[in-house]
Amino acid sequence: MIAVIDGRGKDINWIKSKINRPSQMELKAEKRVVNEVLENVKVNGDKALIEYTAKFDGVLYDCAEEMMIKREDIEEAYQSVESRYISVIRKAREMIWKFHNRQLENSWVTHDDHGVVLGQRVLPIERVGVYVPGGRAAYPSSVLMNVIPAQVAGVSDIILVSPPDENGKINPYTLVAACEVECSRIFKVGGAQAIAAMAFGTSTIPKVDKIVGPGNIYVTLAKKEVYGYVDIDMTAGPSEIMVLADSYANPVYVAADLMSQAEHDPMASAILVTDSFELISDVLQELERQIQTLSTRKIIEESFKNFGALIAVDSMEQAVDIANIVAPEHLELAVENPFELVGSIKNAGSIFLGHYTPEPVGDYIAGPNHVLPTSGTARFFSPLGVYDFVKRSNIVFYTEKALKAVGEDVVEFSGKEGLTAHANAVKVRL
Repeated sequence: MIAVIDGRGKDINWIKSKINRPSQMELKAEKRVVNEVLENVKVNGDKALIEYTAKFDGVLYDCAEEMMIKREDIEEAYQSVESRYISVIRKAREMIWKFHNRQLENSWVTHDDHGVVLGQRVLPIERVGVYVPGGRAAYPSSVLMNVIPAQVAGVSDIILVSPPDENGKINPYTLVAACEVECSRIFKVGGAQAIAAMAFGTSTIPKVDKIVGPGNIYVTLAKKEVYGYVDIDMTAGPSEIMVLADSYANPVYVAADLMSQAEHDPMASAILVTDSFELISDVLQELERQIQTLSTRKIIEESFKNFGALIAVDSMEQAVDIANIVAPEHLELAVENPFELVGSIKNAGSIFLGHYTPEPVGDYIAGPNHVLPTSGTARFFSPLGVYDFVKRSNIVFYTEKALKAVGEDVVEFSGKEGLTAHANAVKVRL
């Protein structure tokens, strides 16, 4: 079901070569489709959106206004979801808000004795577009994780788009979540065409300044293509989890956690790295036992077959080295003393410590963002946060006295670059 790799006595490069990681960013046929969609929406706007919604979602809109969520849609959604769900959404909203509120940055200024004033203004982006998947991957939790940090940052206009189902409706759990966080406007449109609409603007869907949120390969490629017209959060790949475990780990928990991410997608990656070969044997048995009752069994089995691995290593130090090389999206430290190990972790999207912190806690209720870097990009990307929804402007003020103190230095520096007009702009003031 899942590969067992005996890395004991092997060097780290040999072990790394045995880890199969998915890549979905070099799909030429899909790129051609995406570019055609982007260009069509850019030129034809709402007309193209209506055509693509009919083609890809099987929903016929008579006019562009039918893409907009109306009050009766919201009322119907609230009537169809459980009150318990609404309570959970509100609790999660509070936890996520509290965590992200700590990320707020302040504007600042300094001044010196020569009258120089320097500073930085921190301002929110004005309009953000949030993409929320539909169909098999309908994730109301993504609504909270993408919208709340934008709100904490002070974004005043948040547009949400999500593909309609065969009845022309947005998933009611997604719609209720969007209403609970008070999105400005909600539209029933999905796929690359929705990304194009937010990037270029149409008569119905306004152009945004930044697009965030997960999606399928077409959505991911579309976000990559429109970067520059707008900002984006990241080009996220399939979900990943790596569990570092020692002999104290509970195989029941480890098996459950591996499957919790493998069920996302056949391209998801689930890897165990341990210095206990006995644990691997126990985890294999638990995987076989627990998978029998799961509705997503086929997806998990395909994910394990293609991108799963149980890896034995000589020590936990070597396990940490592997984690830092792979830079996984989710990293669990299922060890006796996780706080002793966490300081050695350099590259990971989110780190879960101990035997009672399964990754799904972070997905839904803990508070930290679950929009995380994948495919090794945790080496240079960070989780989505408030800092992704602000922009910074530098402030510079010089008095005449202050300019005279540095003027000749500027003239000298600009002269070495051959920029005589730069030098002149200072000379005329000296």
